[in-house]
Amino acid sequence: MLAVSQLVGAVAVAVWVIVAGEPFLGAAAATAAMAAGACGLVGLAALYRGMAIGAMGVVAPISSVAAAIPFVYGVARGERPSLLQFLGVAVALAGLVLVSRTPGATGGALAAGVGLALIAAVGFGLYFVLLGSAADESAPWAVLVARLVSAALALGAVLFAGVTLRTGRDLLPAVLAVGVCDVTANILFALASTRGLLSIVSVLTSLYPAVTVALAAIVLHERLTRSQLGGAMLVLAGAAFLTAG
Repeated sequence: MLAVSQLVGAVAVAVWVIVAGEPFLGAAAATAAMAAGACGLVGLAALYRGMAIGAMGVVAPISSVAAAIPFVYGVARGERPSLLQFLGVAVALAGLVLVSRTPGATGGALAAGVGLALIAAVGFGLYFVLLGSAADESAPWAVLVARLVSAALALGAVLFAGVTLRTGRDLLPAVLAVGVCDVTANILFALASTRGLLSIVSVLTSLYPAVTVALAAIVLHERLTRSQLGGAMLVLAGAAFLTAG
């Protein structure tokens, strides 16, 4: 289903490229966009799998730590974060420790899906940096190149694994919606990254787990322990401090 949603998104972005009529990317920007597509696919695959085997209320907040990568990248390029932003990093890391643990397990074992959530965080963080760099030349082309690469890799993985692309009629609307929503978020991020600081835009983008946690509680009736719920709130609070700073 990931491959199908990626293909749907690619078609939607192609329309945007045609309407925008902007020139194609230079070699460096195209390379960055291609790498962004690969990193984004790894992040999505890890996130989806992590939420399938673990609690969405745990996996999604951990994946939001992706904001730390563009944050560090910005510092390395000369940006000087405020004290509040540094506090946000500390708060988010503290929340990460709480939300990723399974209380009562021997040795405080990691909750299901935590490892995949961390992989998703790395994939998304690199995606933010790479796509933001490519979008400086052309946001439409950057998103399209990234999406074509991710779609091709996802399709290749499906063919290699011998899995069918056929999607049940009852799941098709959801798969199409995922593709459209995902690519819309990519488009908005690319545009925002050309108008504001990448470190701030990336952190704001990483606030999406708040919606995921709320929907998981309402639709799936997920229930977290008090420590995990507190950890999830700390992760989101840390991201908010980063933005406010």
